[in-house]
Amino acid sequence: MAFEIIMPKLGVDMQEGEIIEWKKQEGDVVNEGDILLEIMSDKTNMELEAEDSGVLLKITRQAGETVPVTEVIGYIGAEGEVVADKAASAPVTEPAPKVEEVAAVAEPVVAAQTQAPVVHEGGKVRATPKARKLARELGIDLAQVPGTGAKGRVHADDVENFKGAQPKATPLARKIAADLGIDLASVSGTGFGGKITKEDILAISAPAQVKEAAAAPVVEAKPEKVLPEGVEVIPMSAMRKAISKGMTHSYLTAPTFTLNYDVDMTNLMALRKQVLDPIMNKTGMKVTFTDLIGLAVVRTLMKEEHRYLNASLIDDAQNIELHKFVNLGIAVGLDDGLIVPVVHGADKMSLSEFVVASKDVIKKAQAGKLKAAEMSGSTFSITNLGMFGTKSFNPIINQPNSAILGVSATIQTPVVVDGEVVVRPIMGLCLTIDHRIVDGMNGAKFMVDLKHLIENPMELLI
Repeated sequence: MAFEIIMPKLGVDMQEGEIIEWKKQEGDVVNEGDILLEIMSDKTNMELEAEDSGVLLKITRQAGETVPVTEVIGYIGAEGEVVADKAASAPVTEPAPKVEEVAAVAEPVVAAQTQAPVVHEGGKVRATPKARKLARELGIDLAQVPGTGAKGRVHADDVENFKGAQPKATPLARKIAADLGIDLASVSGTGFGGKITKEDILAISAPAQVKEAAAAPVVEAKPEKVLPEGVEVIPMSAMRKAISKGMTHSYLTAPTFTLNYDVDMTNLMALRKQVLDPIMNKTGMKVTFTDLIGLAVVRTLMKEEHRYLNASLIDDAQNIELHKFVNLGIAVGLDDGLIVPVVHGADKMSLSEFVVASKDVIKKAQAGKLKAAEMSGSTFSITNLGMFGTKSFNPIINQPNSAILGVSATIQTPVVVDGEVVVRPIMGLCLTIDHRIVDGMNGAKFMVDLKHLIENPMELLI
């Protein structure tokens, strides 16, 4: 049986994606994990992997098309397998059903209606490809069709039965009626056998439209606004709109507070100098302070007492999802906006492995080549503005995370050590917490443990 390729939903707010390029063509052999195509979401470009092996049987949506999330864009199956809905373009001739046939199916139809179709996230009804095509051709709203398949999945027979139980109408008439919100049961058909035609629908809608138009007040066209000299108005990019929506949602829904701590970087700077060459020789990559701080965060999060810092609110904030692993999101600033690639399974990594993994996703983010899985599923996030000299800031939580850590600049600062004033490199850390999950005391305990680990970094290597 053919496997559906769908447009993935890569974020809570993603509604559609644009197909940039298909990397495979119809008839090509595909292995699980192969890159199928490149898509563009509101955040970035990314490559979509095959979730099954087989032959790319059919591409239903082409490069350049913008596709709603969860919509089918292609099929993978066995060689020689025929996709059931290939005759989608063929016109459908709707025969007049016999009275005996209608009577025979009337009872099963009523019974089937007890099983409602399952609607997934984003409003997508669970249905077979053939059912979708048939419903589209007949102008039938799938959300109204009772599904008899597993978990309420709608099959083609369900659509046919639903059609038989409805007033007879041409596909075009059904579509126009649906668009205008007209109940077909209230329309008398003038076509053969009482079938409702396009003209019947238009005849009903025309008087209403005329009446509505007559009642509508005349609105004078407003003159185009003249901008002052030196002022330019530009549209927001899709990425900027997504960031705006996400940050606004986070800010307005999560009651937050921020804890600020000063951390002595003396020992961490010394450790970095020690491991710089060995890690470079092993991985070919330079270890950064962000790498060291990120790994310190991961180690601290894995302590049982800090589990709520590594959690998410789910089910409309009625339940807490605890994670026994750490997927660390690392904020990366691009020219067009902010993106947060994710290092998955960071809790299982050594320092050198973490350096490689973090550099990989950051590089892909900068190049716009992130895969879907590489920008989703974070359990905690960090953001570093220290390179810009930022002394302190209040980062906004990357939901559904319960917290985010902001890293500020390291500044040579006079401090008292053993009763004497000395100059030490002091870095600022800013932890923003969702107060619905974490209280101040728990957040403070996390920061105390994190501060201890950064100031005693040899524990990272043990």
